[in-house]
Amino acid sequence: MTFPEARTTAPAILCAGIIVLDEVFLVEGFPEPDGKTQAKAFFAVNGGCAANAAVAIARLGGRASLAGPLGGPAAEDANGDRVLAALARENIDCTGCVRVAGLATPLSAILIDARGERMIVTYRDDRIATTTPRDPEGLVASADAVLADNRFPDFVRPICRAARARGLTVVLDADKPTQPSDELFRIATHVVFSSECLRATTGLDDLARGLAQIGTMTDAFLAVTNGPGDVVWREGNDLRHSAAFAVEAIDTLGAGDVFHGAFALALVEGQSFPAAMRFGAAAAGLKCTRLGGSSGAPTRAEVEAFLADKQAVR
Repeated sequence: MTFPEARTTAPAILCAGIIVLDEVFLVEGFPEPDGKTQAKAFFAVNGGCAANAAVAIARLGGRASLAGPLGGPAAEDANGDRVLAALARENIDCTGCVRVAGLATPLSAILIDARGERMIVTYRDDRIATTTPRDPEGLVASADAVLADNRFPDFVRPICRAARARGLTVVLDADKPTQPSDELFRIATHVVFSSECLRATTGLDDLARGLAQIGTMTDAFLAVTNGPGDVVWREGNDLRHSAAFAVEAIDTLGAGDVFHGAFALALVEGQSFPAAMRFGAAAAGLKCTRLGGSSGAPTRAEVEAFLADKQAVR
């Protein structure tokens, strides 16, 4: 896919998938079984792979829209109302979100300890995963690309198909363990796994071997993030590494989602794979230095200054 040398408007990226309200507790250490611990602080913030990525894209200068199922209807599901209000403040178009009557918006309780490590308990009514989008073709009609997570495959699959029918880039955030033959791996043009998802999906501990196995089933670009470790990706039959940036992490919540959003935006802007990986790693690294999940996503100016500083040090 080719892109013009200069754009008159910012790239438009549709994010599709899971949207969650995160309730975050800061603790000194995680409680033992049957134990209790006192939280030092508490806050609520939007979460979910797709929603977090949309916030990252908007802050990095892209035009972000979001499609995903929420509880509803409006005024009866307060958590869904809070989530949409917060997304509106980030200038994210949420007209593709579907309020499902009688169901609650997914909720997570997250404990973050003094080292920045986390424990997560999620609640999601299984019925919300059966929701399908309204008018997938209309959702992608004005998009330059789609970034989808695989938490709600029935919702994102029609959107990804519609995007491919238009010849769009489709980046899949493979976060939920599935089968190596999953159709979404073949629909997407780019698949970026979390290390946990790749290992659980393939049954292989070695990330390179895991990517090779998935590579026998799709022509998509394949990569895997690995927390503070290198991003590993395939170029043909060759394996490449893109180093993560060393930062003093205080909160890793949402960092992977920020990476995916930044990577997708960089691709649509025409950046090379190595440059897009580096851009995503910089955005994710900066996010880890800030508390608050998606609320810690950096701006474009911050990422560019961070990269410039790292280049000057080399």
